[in-house]
Amino acid sequence: MYQEWGGAPAAGVITGLARIHTRLVMLIVNDATVKAGAFFPMTTKKVIRAQNIAIDNRIPTIYLVDSAGVFLPLQEDVFPDTDDFGRVFRNNAVMSAMGIPQIAAIMGMCVAGGGYLPVMCDHVLMTDGSGLFLAGPALVQAAIGQKVSAEELGGAAMHSAISGTVDFHEPNDESCIARIRSLVEKWGYRRQSLWDRKQPADPAFAAEEIYGIYDASPARPYDMKEILARLVDESRFDEYKPEYGKTLICGYARIGGFAVGIVANQKLHAQQTDHEGHKRLEFGGVIYTESAEKAARFIMDCNQNLVPLLFFHDVNGFMVGRDAEWSGIIKAGAKMVNAVSNSVVPKIAVIVGGSFGAGHYAMCGKAYDPRFVFAWPTARYAVMSGDSAAGTLLEIKVKQLERDGKKLSEEERTELYSSVKKAYDEQADPRYGAARLWIDKIIDPMETRQAITLALEAASLNPEVPEFKVGVLQT
Repeated sequence: MYQEWGGAPAAGVITGLARIHTRLVMLIVNDATVKAGAFFPMTTKKVIRAQNIAIDNRIPTIYLVDSAGVFLPLQEDVFPDTDDFGRVFRNNAVMSAMGIPQIAAIMGMCVAGGGYLPVMCDHVLMTDGSGLFLAGPALVQAAIGQKVSAEELGGAAMHSAISGTVDFHEPNDESCIARIRSLVEKWGYRRQSLWDRKQPADPAFAAEEIYGIYDASPARPYDMKEILARLVDESRFDEYKPEYGKTLICGYARIGGFAVGIVANQKLHAQQTDHEGHKRLEFGGVIYTESAEKAARFIMDCNQNLVPLLFFHDVNGFMVGRDAEWSGIIKAGAKMVNAVSNSVVPKIAVIVGGSFGAGHYAMCGKAYDPRFVFAWPTARYAVMSGDSAAGTLLEIKVKQLERDGKKLSEEERTELYSSVKKAYDEQADPRYGAARLWIDKIIDPMETRQAITLALEAASLNPEVPEFKVGVLQT
């Protein structure tokens, strides 16, 4: 992204979970090698996403600050809106009020908006040679005619001895990092988690076998239960209503010792008997009325019993057509979306394959507040697949031209189809989504169990659970 400005690798900021003296913390670190740590639009959104994860899970947060503030050529997309630069400082204040510890280390020049973030934190450290000021020497001279050096204006010695802004004055980066570790090591502990955890146990089957089980080809459906067997403790899975709504798998298990409720798309085709005794074939990866109703009830049960929820996506969407509409597919889908929307237990999403359309929403897409969203490299993430989009838009274009008495040649049809499919395939790539923060991390399938366990450990830092209410359900 931002190639027209020379690029901004990782949006100029590194974020992630780490451990300091065994304590889980969120790290937010400016990369001063990218435009002096200036905030691009995506830099702001990335910092806010990290802060929101910290807020949802009550994760202590460490900032290593070296920032020139707003990237001025793009200020209209960084400065004014709800989820823009000012939200970072608002979150600092809210996190402090919530009792979430925050440490900021000034390890470079922090100018203008870049200077507010560290001072909004609970502890402020600063190294020699760094600077902290609302306006740098050049702007001060231009604005009020005062000539002053950077050190005199806002150096570490001044802020520690005169303004009193800095809590710890450190000679260098190594000393500063050692001080952060020393502070974290002395933190106390708050109330323990409500989520049940036992001693972890490895799955009975090797994680490497996932590579041979998963298949992205629609022509070769795979059994999602075999994937789950390589992720859950001892490969034990208490499946909920296994004979009903078979295209969605629901059930209880443990991952990393944590009790979890799992909702996963089944890619195998299945036979289902309707209310009139007629049998029909249900396509894997499609949500039918029965599967949506089953999932909605299961999600509500997990909330009732304080069991965190995991969603494994490989979904084409909801079933369409006369039979589906007559069976009440919209009503059942609305019930599932309601249950997901109002869930109060931690929700974690793993996009294994496709995650398309309303199926993405029902499976706890990004808009439904999952604590974390992980994706395999095989993930595809869009309103519909490239083939479906190209076919739909081609049909619309053909009908528009026919109304005007025109007709597309075979070559033009092929070119239009290919261009639309290419654009959709590029946008559905998980790297495209991760660059725009739709996905928190792309993981190797073998890392799935570890990623989920770490996410559950993070969620366990927040013991507060609101009352579960779903409002009016379609019945």
